[in-house]
Order: sequence, then structure tokens, then C-alpha cells
Amino acid sequence: MDLCQGLLTCLQWTAGCLLLLLLCFSLCYLCYVHYVHLKFDHIPGPPRDSFLFGHGPTLQKSMTGYKVLHDKLLEWSETYGPVFRINVLHRVSVVVTHPEAVKEFLMSPKYPKDPYTYKFLFNLFGKRFLGKGLLTDTDHQHWYMQRRVMDPSFSHSYLAGLMGLFNEKAEQLVEKLEELADGETAVRMHDKLNCVTLEVITTAAFGMQLNLLDGTELPFPQAISMILKGISQYFHNPFMQYMPQHWKFVKEVWDSLELLRCTGKECIEKRKRAVVNREDVPKDILTHILKSAEQEGEYDDGLMLDNFITFFIAGQETTANLISFTIMELTRHPEITARLQAEVDEVVGMKRDITAEEIGRLQYLNQVLKEILRIYPPGPGTSRWLPEDIVIEGIKIPAGTSLLFSTYIMGRMAKFFDDPLTFDPERFNPNAPKPYYCYFPFALGPRSCLGQVFAQMEAKVILCKFLQRFEFQLVSGQTYEILDIGTIRPRDGVVCTLKPRSESSKGGYNALPTER
Repeated sequence: MDLCQGLLTCLQWTAGCLLLLLLCFSLCYLCYVHYVHLKFDHIPGPPRDSFLFGHGPTLQKSMTGYKVLHDKLLEWSETYGPVFRINVLHRVSVVVTHPEAVKEFLMSPKYPKDPYTYKFLFNLFGKRFLGKGLLTDTDHQHWYMQRRVMDPSFSHSYLAGLMGLFNEKAEQLVEKLEELADGETAVRMHDKLNCVTLEVITTAAFGMQLNLLDGTELPFPQAISMILKGISQYFHNPFMQYMPQHWKFVKEVWDSLELLRCTGKECIEKRKRAVVNREDVPKDILTHILKSAEQEGEYDDGLMLDNFITFFIAGQETTANLISFTIMELTRHPEITARLQAEVDEVVGMKRDITAEEIGRLQYLNQVLKEILRIYPPGPGTSRWLPEDIVIEGIKIPAGTSLLFSTYIMGRMAKFFDDPLTFDPERFNPNAPKPYYCYFPFALGPRSCLGQVFAQMEAKVILCKFLQRFEFQLVSGQTYEILDIGTIRPRDGVVCTLKPRSESSKGGYNALPTER
């Protein structure tokens, strides 16, 4: 009896101590949140929803349904000015839409990527995801080593040699589309474009032949889609793996990630064995990386696998979104479509093999793609970390702050672009004023997107062949809305009906005025 009473007293004392510790920790944490408020509240910003959760509830609400978080940030930018804060718990981020600040922070290697933000992508629900690959590496010296390894694989001379691959895959796509071009069959263009861009990046980078356009059933497209959904949900709620109601979804994300990482590991190991055995190997990006990595010494298999996943996902998703948005927007601008088709007719005609030189002469197509990237940037923004106090627009920003820069927001602001929601490729006419550090769909400076030339060359070849062959329109019920899943993509998938271009329409734009 005395023993039981003693155990009960001990348990009560232990519980009391734990409760006291929890209370002390909670009070300390609340005091720290108060300190953060005092430290940052001189920076403009919307009223917090609550003392502790800050703007979290509003941000969460702005991501429900089909809403786009960046639209809420755009609204706040126009209300609170070019520098405003966002509070969530004890963390404060500062959104900056000032061109001089964009120039300063993105063009200089002095400011690293925000480690807090990009640390989220190291793992995905506790499983290694992008690790310390080129996209997520916040250590400038380590990143620079990776960039030196990668750069030769994305040189202009090497990319020009990929025109055969771009033509081959684009031709396979349009041949499949020709089978469906009866003016009645609904074609989900975004899905088709995801298949072709995935085939291009896996062939160009890793020598893999997926044959998705031939109807081969492979799990990769579904796995990538599941991982993208996982990223979006992970940013909203990084503790989902601990909540039983989400375990099924988290398991599907883990399985998808495991599929890609196992595939990548097998691909890398097989290629390394082939190189060691002096076998003939494809002259693709992986072979270039292996040769460059030998010289660097620090580039291990783990890093190579991280970059395999990065290329596998980012290399196809963003390009497919760019082309999809272009087709979507052209369906409501027949005069722009006609002008593009006239340019393609003049420069390329009906040739099947398009050259890099011809791609370079498609000036109006280049303008259209730039305007698409202004309104619908697949990668909406980036972030930088402040190692020291700094002043922006007369406002002191403390060291250790994450600065958020969004090309989506700045590209839709009337102070930078007249009538910003109007689609007008003439903004990027060679004779038009250049946007001053308010347009950066591939980021800027030393950490700009390595694959931007690759993506644009691929997009131009695919669109050129598409414009050569088809008339197209959205099916009834389709919208022009956006879906935000970390990348920006068309919400409804750009479901179109296609018809072969009639001979009478080819070259028929000459009767239209030269300028809109």
C-alpha cells in the first residue's frame, strides 16, 4: 500500500514538473514571439490575424480551393508598398517588390538562398528529396562547385546539338495529335505536353527512353504529379506525416519519391560501370557530369542523385506549363495566333527538321513566350537570406531575415506594366523599353536557372510544329484559371479540339496589319 502511494506521489510530482516545464517553455516562447514583433513591427504589413499565428490563417485561407497564394501577396504589395512583412509564429519574411532591391539581391552572390525555405525541400515528409542539389544548395561555394560541373552540359554548342532530339520528340507528339485532330475529340494538352517534355529531359539528361507518346504505361508521370502535390501540401502542413488522416497520401508521396530515387540510383550506377569498362555511352548530360565530377572530386553519388531528381521534376514540369499556357492564351487571341503562324510559315515553312538558326529567327514567338512568362511564370519567385542589417526604401530590415522576390507579383503590377492582365507580346518587341528588374521568370544573376535556354529551345520547337499543323480551340467549359501546386500550371489542363490547318490559312496573315 505504501509502495503504491509512493509511486502515485512520484508520478504526480513528475507530471507536475513536466507541466511546469511546459508552462515555462510556453511563456518563454510567447515572450520570444513578442520580441520578434517589437523587432519587426516598424516594417509595414497587414494586421496580424492573431498574436501567435500571425498572418497564417489568412495565408492558409488564400490557398484553399483553387486560390493562388501569390494573388494575396500581390494584393498586399499594392496596399502596403514595396516592402512589407509576413508573420507566422516566430518567423518573419519580408516581401520586396522594389526593382533596385531585386537588382541588388539577385545579381550579387553575397546573398545566399534562404536556408529555412530551401531546407524544406531537402526532405519531403521526412524522406530525402532534392537534398543539396543545384536548386536547394544554400552554401554558395558548394553550389558554385556544382554549377561548374553542370555548366558544360548546358553550353550553347551542346544545346544546339540537341535540336535533333527536340525535333524527334516534337514530331512524335504532333503525329499522335494528328490522329486526334478531327475537330471533335477533346485532347488534354497539358498531359500530352508533360509526356513529351519528360521524354526530352530523360533522354537528353540520362539516356533513358520512356516511349510515353507511344502509349507505354509507365509510373513516372503519375509519380511526378504526386510529388508536386506532396510539395504543395508539405509547405502548407509539414507535420502531415504525423496525422493519421493523411497517412495514405503521405505513403503515396513516399512511394513516388522512392520510385524516382531508385530509378536514378540504378541509372547512375549503370552509367558509371559503363564508363569504367570503356563502353560506348550516350553523350548526354549525365556523361558530361560524370566527366566533370572526376575533375572536381567532391561531387559524390548522393549529389548526383539529388540533381537527377531535380532534373526529372523541374526539367519537364516547368516547360510543359510554359507551352500549355501559351496554347491556352492563344485560343482567345486569334490575331496573335495568325501572326505566329505567318512567322512560322515564313521562317520554317512545312519543314520537319527545324534548325537552331531558324529558332533564333522566330522573333514574334520569342515575344509571345516572354509575355507568357510574365503573366504565368511556372516558377513564381525565389528568396534570399540577409546576413546583415540592411535598409530598403528607408526601412531597416534586420539580419537573419528571409526576403521574398516574386516575378509573378511584379509582372502583374500596373506600376511596372501598363494594363498588366492584358496579354500583349508587343511589350517585348526589340524596340520596346526593357523591363527594369521587375521581370525574372528564370531568376537573375549567378543563381539564374541553368536550364532556361534548354527549356526555351524545346518550347519553341514544339510550338513551331504545333502552329505548323493545327487550328485549335478550348472545349466548352474550360477556364483560363491557374492552379498553384508550387509551380504555376493551367487549372483545367488546356483541353482542346484540334483540326489540321487548311492550305488557305497558310501565309494568310499578310493581309493583317504588322502591329497590333
